[in-house]
Amino acid sequence: MAGKWRVLLVDDHVIMRVGLASVIGSDPELEVCGEAGTGAEAIAMYRTLQPDVVLMDLRLPDMSGVEATAKIREDFPKAKIAIVSTFAKEDEVYSAVSAGARGYVLKTLQCETLIAVIRTLVAGQRYIPAEIAARLAEHVPRTELTPRERDVLERLVYARTNQQIAAELGISDATVKVHVGNILLKLGAAHRTEAVTVALMRGIVHVD
Repeated sequence: MAGKWRVLLVDDHVIMRVGLASVIGSDPELEVCGEAGTGAEAIAMYRTLQPDVVLMDLRLPDMSGVEATAKIREDFPKAKIAIVSTFAKEDEVYSAVSAGARGYVLKTLQCETLIAVIRTLVAGQRYIPAEIAARLAEHVPRTELTPRERDVLERLVYARTNQQIAAELGISDATVKVHVGNILLKLGAAHRTEAVTVALMRGIVHVD
């Protein structure tokens, strides 16, 4: 890696930002590139810094973290943003994901988990804790998988790798990762194996 992965911290509490910065600074491959205390500052700083990952507090003085996320994603659709919150209310998680957030984490998570979350987002994957994803699935219609997501899911049943799926469907590995992330979210699954199990139990896919 040529340089460190850059993280933008957004929280109106200085103490919280100091704590997050300390954890991030403990990893030699990560660095805090900026700190913002409001949604407006976050949007402006993202435009200037274009960090690899944003940790966005859910509640900010001028707008919600969800609103700030949506505004950033309007201009930067590939922005990797994780909402950070004290609680995990289903409607707030759903709103965050709908706005384009790639992750949703609680402020009570362990330090090593925070590092793992950042690395997960950097890799282009989603991070939604299993217990939150399970509740979130209640807000997502079970039949909402797109035809392409079903194509990918059918291949997950037979333990195909992302590379194999990409080759079979004529799409990129990155696109497969996005589809897999969406499948996990919609099925309320924490990983691929659980997604397959849920899909088979619900009759979404079948084994020949």
